[in-house]
Amino acid sequence: MSHPEGRHGLSPTGGRSPGSTPPAAPRPAALNSLGGTAGFVYSTVPVVVFVIALASLSTKAAVIAAVATGAVLTVARLVRGERLLAASSSLTGVLVAAGIVALTGSAKDFFLLGIWVAFAGFLATFGSVLFRRPLTGVAWNLLHGGAYAWREDRRVLRAHDAATLAAALVLGARFVVKQWLYVHDATGWLAFAKIAMGTPLTVLAALVVAWAFRDTSKRLVDSRPAGTTAQQEAELPPRQGASR
Repeated sequence: MSHPEGRHGLSPTGGRSPGSTPPAAPRPAALNSLGGTAGFVYSTVPVVVFVIALASLSTKAAVIAAVATGAVLTVARLVRGERLLAASSSLTGVLVAAGIVALTGSAKDFFLLGIWVAFAGFLATFGSVLFRRPLTGVAWNLLHGGAYAWREDRRVLRAHDAATLAAALVLGARFVVKQWLYVHDATGWLAFAKIAMGTPLTVLAALVVAWAFRDTSKRLVDSRPAGTTAQQEAELPPRQGASR
């Protein structure tokens, strides 16, 4: 008779059944889905092209140059074998930014989307901590099939509070700095802020998230409470046809 188990080989008592193999702790997928750290680097190239072109060309020509650069990067990444979602990340944002500039006619509005995306991200991450459901913990549990009561472990909850607050800090800092520069029409400095506060801060926040993921997996996936196996075997009915 097979052992009664929950999802992913969990026993009814919350432990892992004997002989089952714990699922591998997944890496935070945010960076990977956008092409890793290189994806953020690629996303800054059209911005640099836009600012350089803006110094000697019209706003329209600078936008065209940025869009063309994003398209070339997308094709190059597809040729390298990257997935469409990751490869197009350097183009999608540029197209939206170009559309906003086309509507307003203001060069600084090329950065408007990033400013408000940062603000929305800050509200989502910081708000999730206030509601005691930090987003990194929610993401970890979803990647494990939603099978763990992770919020009941105080150490795990604190780890994800720290990881989610790290993301909130990065997003909040981006919004404050870029919004101030936007109000003061500092288009060139907006480009500098996007680059300086882009990949470096993202990597730092990702390191904290990765630590929270690993710590959570070590506590909830890789380990099994003592006595779980004996308790589980005691609860099992005797096997039919077993030798006496």
